Amino acid sequence: MNAIERTAAAMLDAPDRFADTAFWERGGVPWPSNERQTLTCCRVIDETCDVKSFEFRTGEGLPVCFEPGQFLTVSANVKGQAVERCYTISSPPTRPWLLSITVKRVPGGMMSNWLHDNMKPGNPLLAYGPSGAFTPTGSRAAKSLYLSAGSGVTPLMSMTRASVDLGLDRDIAFVHSARTPADIIFRDEMKRLARLSPRLRLFFICEGVGDAAAWTGETGETGRLSLPLLARWIPDFAEREVYTCGPAGYMSAVRALLREGGHDPARYHQESFDIGADAGAVQPAAQATDAVSQQTYTVRLSRSGRAFTMNATETVLAAAKKAGVAVPSSCSQGVCGTCKTKLLEGSVDMQHNGGIRDREVVKGLRLLCCSRPTSDLVLEL
Repeated sequence: MNAIERTAAAMLDAPDRFADTAFWERGGVPWPSNERQTLTCCRVIDETCDVKSFEFRTGEGLPVCFEPGQFLTVSANVKGQAVERCYTISSPPTRPWLLSITVKRVPGGMMSNWLHDNMKPGNPLLAYGPSGAFTPTGSRAAKSLYLSAGSGVTPLMSMTRASVDLGLDRDIAFVHSARTPADIIFRDEMKRLARLSPRLRLFFICEGVGDAAAWTGETGETGRLSLPLLARWIPDFAEREVYTCGPAGYMSAVRALLREGGHDPARYHQESFDIGADAGAVQPAAQATDAVSQQTYTVRLSRSGRAFTMNATETVLAAAKKAGVAVPSSCSQGVCGTCKTKLLEGSVDMQHNGGIRDREVVKGLRLLCCSRPTSDLVLEL
């Protein structure tokens, strides 16, 4: 039995370990986290008229260690321009040799349109990750409520697939919002999973009916999610751990709705890369005093031997780019984790939005996009 087979067998014997990165590092040969890898497209699946799933294997056939709800940052050359975007992994970690992302074609979206028009089986795609802290693996909640809209279903689908794969039969109430029944991503699979896991209950709400025949027999409503509707479908929603993903406006409305219904905000978790409109976005640095604004530090790069100076009020990422240093990055808001870099010497003030874990900070990693120097620095770049 080779290392990959041993890892798979151990996962089946002890399913709770599938989120334990240290286990993978000890017993398997996984894709190294946060390193650039070349993925190879295996197949493309049409989910709806404007949503496709892209399934990949790693270039060397290695398994990938991740937690359900985490994301990849993919990179491509689009019309001569380097473009990076974050996409949630829609496949579950229980199937570690196959990664899938599910992408909605967005009008004017450079990466989404490029993927829809160009990605075919056999084609390569560069990716970083997996990253992100939007995952239920650290929770011991007895009951969960998943709330999603549009393509925000993808991280919750990874969580649901993992739970069903492991035969956990968790108490999950899954409420998904879409434009019409035809726009419900994974609709048939979700119903199949509910048949396999009796305590998984599905509820759909659509802005319009579209094809009325397609809506017959569903546990669904037309319109928008409201507190009376949520209370009718799931009377114990205030007792559940809530995971939400969707457009910023949807999540803002859901958060207000839950608060009005008496749900504990400490049990609310959300994921979105449209963080510019979100109240949780990284806040700008406080107004600098003249002394601070004039303070400069030297940043040395241990691998390349390069060095540059920067102002104390700048982020390390912004200063590096200004100096012509290529640093992988995407969201620039402390969420995606793409710019995670080891700090070998010095100290920074890092204000992030969940893109790095405490154990990674202990190991010396920092997010350059939301770190400002408080001394001279040496980075592992």
